Amino acid sequence: MPSGSFSEPLSTHNRSRDRRSYVNGEMIRGITNGDDAVLVGENFIGANDGVGAWAHKPNGHAALWSRLILHFWALEAERDVSVTRIASSNTEPNPVAYLQAAYEQTLQATSAPNEWKGTTTACGALLHHTGGQATPEPMLYVTNLGDSQVMVLRSDTQEMIYKTTEQWHWFDCPRQLGTNSPDTPKTNAVMDKFGIKEGDVVLAMSDGVVDNLWEHEILESVHDSLKNWASGEVDGAKASNAEDAGGRMLYVARELVKAARNIAEDPYAESPFMERAVEEGLAMEGGKLDDISVVAAVCRRRKA
Repeated sequence: MPSGSFSEPLSTHNRSRDRRSYVNGEMIRGITNGDDAVLVGENFIGANDGVGAWAHKPNGHAALWSRLILHFWALEAERDVSVTRIASSNTEPNPVAYLQAAYEQTLQATSAPNEWKGTTTACGALLHHTGGQATPEPMLYVTNLGDSQVMVLRSDTQEMIYKTTEQWHWFDCPRQLGTNSPDTPKTNAVMDKFGIKEGDVVLAMSDGVVDNLWEHEILESVHDSLKNWASGEVDGAKASNAEDAGGRMLYVARELVKAARNIAEDPYAESPFMERAVEEGLAMEGGKLDDISVVAAVCRRRKA
């Protein structure tokens, strides 16, 4: 559930019995996990990683920043895509512009009289379609700023067909949006678009995953989860419904979180973060303890 701390700076006082969090009259979307925030929509998923160092600063609230940017980003996408999603439309969505608007709205929501400070990375994937065709094909618009990551896996060939590139100022300091950061979506966010197929799995993950698992380990975890679900055997019990796409993706995400956590908590494990630290001349061993967040989604044809 969302963190209760969101109720102080954002909720209006006339909702004394409503513990949910609101901003500008809208219930804040998404879920908070430590300083991370994740969101699942009908055609948009995202994972933001709030920079934990703000917890030691006066009025620091990185979790609020990561959650609000994701909330406003989803709203902007939803408003625009409601127009551009018409199959005959040639108008393309603009996820970078949506993220820029979300950034500006978060700046406003966290300024006086609240004055909440923080920064966050941002990554999201928006499912759309090719325009102007009799039979539209699915197109994925992926936007990234920082070191969270989107991966797209083709389940029938067990291969990774896309992943975002991490953005850094220097080691362990990713590009980020928020207080005192020079980065903005319109100048620093990178957006890629490409066609995908029905059945492709899209992952949005905070760096708690990719700092602890290599690409082949992520692929293996997702493949094993899909195989287990298809067989109807999940953790030694029968899956309630092998055709349940939502349950299947939830299982994929949970297994990936468990795999990353096992490495993060192992002081002797080899990890991608350890490898990068050694390359920087730093003495380090084991996984990286961090918030670990995953959203898993599958491309499916909408039922008529």
